[in-house]
Parts: sequence; structure tokens; C-alpha cells
Amino acid sequence: QVQLVESGGGLVQPGGSLRLSCAASGSIFSINDMGWYRQAPGKQRELVAVISRGGSPNYVDSVKGRFTISRDNAKNTVYLQMNSLKPEDTAVYSCNMKIVSKMLFIYENWGQGTQVTVSS
Repeated sequence: QVQLVESGGGLVQPGGSLRLSCAASGSIFSINDMGWYRQAPGKQRELVAVISRGGSPNYVDSVKGRFTISRDNAKNTVYLQMNSLKPEDTAVYSCNMKIVSKMLFIYENWGQGTQVTVSS
């Protein structure tokens, strides 16, 4: 019913920037929280940033001041602007949305993930 498609990952040098996008499509009535998670090999998945429907963001301490999460409710899209990237930011980034369908069912949906690699 609902699919999330991510884009924007890639290889960048330390100090560089990337902008991730995740667009939801399907039978959507509304979307509550939108967030970005990341997982590196051998490490636990962690929540990087989350944004409420009203636009209030929260970030994990390690990315504060460097990453900015935003959303476009009209486009059912969440973004993650990543600046001043560090090698330790290397991970697979996945978006997550809590979606209310037009049938009023509530789903927690995940994108397939996009690789972000920060290396010189």
C-alpha cells in the first residue's frame, strides 16, 4: 500500500555534504513522525534524526550542528542534509515513517536504505 524510496547516498570526502531524500507513495492520509536511521557493519542501528508532523526536529548528539532534517508534507517527503561529514558517519541510512493510510490503518514503513560512505 505504501512504499518509501530513498535517494541521495554516495561517496564523499571528509568535510563534504550529501542530501538524502525519502518520498512516500501510496494510499496516504497523513504521516506522523519521519526519521532517519543508520547502521554500520558490526554496530547497532541508531536513530539519527526525527521530525514531527509539525516540523520539530531532534538529533542524536553526534550529528547535532551538522545534519538538518526537514519535511515537505505536500510531497510526503523527508530530507536529511548532511554537512561536515566524518568517516564515522559511514553507514547505510534508512528512512522511517509512521503513516496513516486512507483506510485509517497505521503503518510503520521503512525504505530500502542508501549507502553513505565518507572517505578520502
